[in-house]
Amino acid sequence: MTSTSAAPAVAGPLSRLGWAIRDGWAVAGREFSQLRHHPGELVGAMIVPVIMVLLFGYVFGSAINVPGGGSYREYLMPGLFAMTAITGVIASALLISKDIAEGVMDRFRSMPMARSAIPFGRTLADLATGIITTAMMAGVGLLVGWRAHNGLAATLAGFGLILLVRFAVSWIGVTVGLSISPETANALIPILFPISALSNSFVPTDGMPTWLRFIADWNPISALVAASRQLFGNPTITPAEGSWPLQHPLTATLAWSIAILVVFIPLATWRFQRTTR
Repeated sequence: MTSTSAAPAVAGPLSRLGWAIRDGWAVAGREFSQLRHHPGELVGAMIVPVIMVLLFGYVFGSAINVPGGGSYREYLMPGLFAMTAITGVIASALLISKDIAEGVMDRFRSMPMARSAIPFGRTLADLATGIITTAMMAGVGLLVGWRAHNGLAATLAGFGLILLVRFAVSWIGVTVGLSISPETANALIPILFPISALSNSFVPTDGMPTWLRFIADWNPISALVAASRQLFGNPTITPAEGSWPLQHPLTATLAWSIAILVVFIPLATWRFQRTTR
């Protein structure tokens, strides 16, 4: 990775922001170049969505009926998109903790670059990975019968919402990864499935016990899944007396995403500065 020029001694907010963005792109470029040297990581990221679609769509789908009718695979795909989106937490945590353990951060510290560039570059690279895996999953979904029925604009809005959530949660991953070891980050991977399952991703929440349904309805993943189903025109179940996030899923998802970014962008940057000080 090439070193960027140092920031001017006296710089305004816009100048500092531009400096951070340029350095962030350079860091993201480093992440992309690593994929060329380790293509197995990208291949693995592309194979997993295929397995998920086939496993959930055919194995689980053969035993589940969608209330009100409709294809279970169409009902399922937004849930799988959401499940893929939240993997940005672990991916970012694992890679940045690995860089710290291998001394890469010490090298960055010796370079004249914006401190916020490292978290920004890492989340930008994860967003690119998210685009690839989401596109791969959508392609497989089309092959097994999933369709988006509300036109191009709504479809793009649905995918944009999914990627916004991926970008937002990757900042949580960076913050966590700056405080843990790669081994601990690996150990966190199994918790992703229970978090995804405790939502409306695979089955409606109205059949759950009241206390569990409350948790599932307020799970941010449930709002993302419901919003995606609405935008794609896929089967969705919204109880008349459902929780606020399921009654207003698009608003709720945007609110969750903005709140995460507002909290974790400065928190990740501050934590990175302390880690590399």
